[in-house]
Amino acid sequence: QVHLAESGGGLVQPGGSLQLSCAASGSIFLIQPMGWYRQAPGKKREMVAVLERDGKVMYADFVKGRFTISRDDNKNTSYLQMNGLQPVDTAVYYCNMFIRLIQSADVLRAFWGQGVQVTVSS
Repeated sequence: QVHLAESGGGLVQPGGSLQLSCAASGSIFLIQPMGWYRQAPGKKREMVAVLERDGKVMYADFVKGRFTISRDDNKNTSYLQMNGLQPVDTAVYYCNMFIRLIQSADVLRAFWGQGVQVTVSS
């Protein structure tokens, strides 16, 4: 039905930057909220940022102006620009989208990416 493909993770030094991308493909009618979550070893998955279709955005407190979420609805793609990365940001980052499918546009379904590793270390 729908596949979310993430990219952009990797190893970066403290203070560095990375941009994550998440492209959705499949029988998509409309994408509503797009979000990014992360899960560090031994911890629960937590919200990083969520961007509504109308532009409303919510960031976790720990983002503190360092991360920026954006979306390109023409490409069904979400982006997370991460600046000022610190070792505490090391985690697997997951994208999440709430999507209405072509064959069932009255239903909003949640989809997750496979996760991408972000490691911040010197």
